Amino acid sequence: MREWPAVIPWLKASACGNDFLLIDGALIDGALAPAEFGEFTRRICDRHEGVGADGVEWMLPHATADVEIRLINADGSAAEISGNGTRCVAAYLCAERGKETLHIQTGAGLKVCVLTARSDSGYEFEMAMGEAEVGKELTVAGGGELEVQGIPVSMGNPHYVVFVNCLDGNWQAQAADIQRDSRFTHGVNVELVMSEGKHDLQVRFFERGVGETQSSGTGSCAAAVAAMSTGRLQSPVKVHAPGGTQTVRWENNQVFLRGSARLVCRGEFFLR
Repeated sequence: MREWPAVIPWLKASACGNDFLLIDGALIDGALAPAEFGEFTRRICDRHEGVGADGVEWMLPHATADVEIRLINADGSAAEISGNGTRCVAAYLCAERGKETLHIQTGAGLKVCVLTARSDSGYEFEMAMGEAEVGKELTVAGGGELEVQGIPVSMGNPHYVVFVNCLDGNWQAQAADIQRDSRFTHGVNVELVMSEGKHDLQVRFFERGVGETQSSGTGSCAAAVAAMSTGRLQSPVKVHAPGGTQTVRWENNQVFLRGSARLVCRGEFFLR
């Protein structure tokens, strides 16, 4: 009788095209130590040799929250938070436990997700993202002799928001050049943004440890807050990206993010 390798169970979820693998730490039974999360994440997120995803949300027990999550990017690096990834975890917990208000401990603090709609495997939540920290306009190198002006924003993780008139075919290379600026000591997520009217943005995302993504929750918040703080837009703001649309409210210095999440599939990954 054939002996199969040890396996790690996973569930895949997507929030506006930003896809994550959710792994319940209670189910891996010591097969991986936390120190091994990065290398395993890199393997399983590979889109040719693995399952494929923008990152893994590792779900762990917590004394007071519904769950604690540790986000590891596709390249194996750790990150503080993903708004979309947190929403994917909320969808999983809603399906598994039947709860409509989820308290999720992230690397950027406790986040509360409230279910606003549900249809089969699709969910919509509004998440309280906390306060945004908006910095002064900063000029960085954008490749070659080109200089780029943008606005640093922290949503518990670092962002750099650049307002543009159009998105040319080489925007990914420019975003990668921005990320290499030495002043971003903890790396940075880059948003290229076009404003439309008073309540709409078109945004492209280039994230730490991943590269181009179809969407970003914290990136949507950073882009919207940068637009509102500079008088370009008014709350609420609809953030349109290739993967879908999310809505950001900014009230009394508190940021709220509303968007969808969908449970896609589940399976097992061979450990060795």
